Amino acid sequence: MSRQLPLDPVHESLVEDTFYLTEGIEVHQRLLPAAKGVTFRPGYLTVGIRVDQGGRLYGTPQRSGTYLAAVRMCAGQSCQNQRLTFVVLGNVPWEPRELTFPGRAGTPLNGEIGINGGPSGVIPTFTVTDRAKLPRDVVIGPDGHVSGVPVAAGISEVPVRICVAGNCAGVVVRLIIA
Repeated sequence: MSRQLPLDPVHESLVEDTFYLTEGIEVHQRLLPAAKGVTFRPGYLTVGIRVDQGGRLYGTPQRSGTYLAAVRMCAGQSCQNQRLTFVVLGNVPWEPRELTFPGRAGTPLNGEIGINGGPSGVIPTFTVTDRAKLPRDVVIGPDGHVSGVPVAAGISEVPVRICVAGNCAGVVVRLIIA
């Protein structure tokens, strides 16, 4: 028997086993195994959420609450169940707060994209969807922090995806560098 991965229920087999979702918002996430060669038994997990063989989570959570589910993971001939936690939050509206950041070439930027509203205790994530739109030496981190030292003057419009428990929206962050 050839084994690509020794599965051991005592050790963590997934990079992440807790998922924060929003009731009524379609799920677009993926299970990330800690090793290569892992497949998943497709099926229903809980409250409208399913998994496919590649580990893609999909569906629309039907009600808020905290749910436990087991997913069957296999590598070669060896299989095991991995427990997952789904925290499904009510759909609480939110909106971005600060989207325009002025600055000067050669001077450090220090700003933060924030949100108003959303479920309490949930930290939003920020993803730049086109890094080529960022000015040279400027970054927007996954926490929404805008930093760096711009080298040239100009106006940049940077597309950013903001997600709050799976409830995502695209925005444009404007950097005005004098």
